Amino acid sequence: MSTTDSIQESVKDKSVPMSGNEGACCGGSDQIVVVREGEEIRDNVQEFYAERARNSSSCCGDASQNLLYESDLLSDLPDDVANFTLGCGDPITLAQLQPGEVVLDLGSGGGLDCFLAAKQVGEDGFVIGIDMTPEMLERATTASQRMGIENVDFRQGYLEDMPVDNDSVDVVISNCVINLSPDKPKVFAEMFRTLKPGGRVSVSDIVTSGELPEDVRNDMVAWGACIAGALEMDEYIQGLEQVGFEDVNLIAKTGDGELMEGIPQDSLFSASITASKPHSPELN
Repeated sequence: MSTTDSIQESVKDKSVPMSGNEGACCGGSDQIVVVREGEEIRDNVQEFYAERARNSSSCCGDASQNLLYESDLLSDLPDDVANFTLGCGDPITLAQLQPGEVVLDLGSGGGLDCFLAAKQVGEDGFVIGIDMTPEMLERATTASQRMGIENVDFRQGYLEDMPVDNDSVDVVISNCVINLSPDKPKVFAEMFRTLKPGGRVSVSDIVTSGELPEDVRNDMVAWGACIAGALEMDEYIQGLEQVGFEDVNLIAKTGDGELMEGIPQDSLFSASITASKPHSPELN
């Protein structure tokens, strides 16, 4: 088994020890590039995922089978939609979506989580998917038209400056995407801005329990592969709380969605993160 294959299996099953530049859930790189600007990170991440949209490659493991979700969630979807996942968990089940709710998906990719959410919120609900990569938006839009899903709107934009109105959504979901942002405080602030008072967050993401090595932080392929940008778990919680969220909770999960026994030490792992916006947020 190659180093890349080993890391893919480690992230999928459990966690990755942080002992140098070992790649990521989606690959590794022998070339270290010094990170200079957020724009450089963004450009590299965008090309990384554009390539996956073009060649239909999944992020972690076998693209012919999606093990992140219960099979009944995926049963109504075409195989090419159901099995194209770039995520690390199941934010849909975590969100406990209700009919009529408005859902915002951060980094909607090929549209899978949007399509699952659209079914659960029903005709009276609505789903907005935000993605910066044209190839992903094209793939998602084509799939929605093919399936006749009308309560989803895919929009091009950055998570740090989302084309979404203030106080307009009930639930923010995301699946292994916030870690890709070079400016996570802005993403957290945008999440808070777009949520209605009393709204909630349901996110699957990659986090760390300890400091990532500098060579990993500076590896551009590791950025695209959901490692280099991963926040330390306490920093993630504090970032959400600092913009106004309450009841922030972070739970370590395996790649198959099972609860871990405790928090892996000095590791990179998948987590389910929930939070809520106060019903009457204080003015800053």
